[in-house]
Amino acid sequence: MSHGRDSSPKPYGYIASFSTPERLLAAAKKANAAGYRDLDAYSPMPVEGLVEAIEWDDSRLGWLVLGGGLTGICAGLGLEWWASMIAYAHNVGGKPLFSLPAFLPVFYECTILFSAFAATFGMLALNGLPKPHHPIFNAEAGVRASQDAYSLCIEATDPQFEKEKVRSFMESLGADSVEYIETSEGY
Repeated sequence: MSHGRDSSPKPYGYIASFSTPERLLAAAKKANAAGYRDLDAYSPMPVEGLVEAIEWDDSRLGWLVLGGGLTGICAGLGLEWWASMIAYAHNVGGKPLFSLPAFLPVFYECTILFSAFAATFGMLALNGLPKPHHPIFNAEAGVRASQDAYSLCIEATDPQFEKEKVRSFMESLGADSVEYIETSEGY
């Protein structure tokens, strides 16, 4: 009887460990040049040029923050319009009911507030957090990546991923170790 969840291990990818950031950077460039696109790199410190080497480009968070900011402007102006034109429409001293300069602080602050919420919750959602366990920690190189190892992972979602082909490619990069990673979770 199946309950809809398949707990059999699924491939996550191969991870190769390198002893220096220079070797990791060179391996990432070679993997990219070989046509692999679903790459990820793990390092205990920033490695200059690594983001460009794996061609990691994700601008979704920026668009979410822009959307949050625009929503904040609309919410702030809408609140001020409703309060001054509908709920409390009192003409005081012949001043206009809807005065944009007077409302600037409110819609500015709403823009900042909604942008901050979009950045925080967008980052959590896009990173898939909270994530108590990532498949990369099933490998020794993944565990050591926050301490002293520089690792490159070619994920099984890559269109060119073939188990033996990727393993031999990773070994040809001169890695200190190459490990196959499996996961039983929905990654």
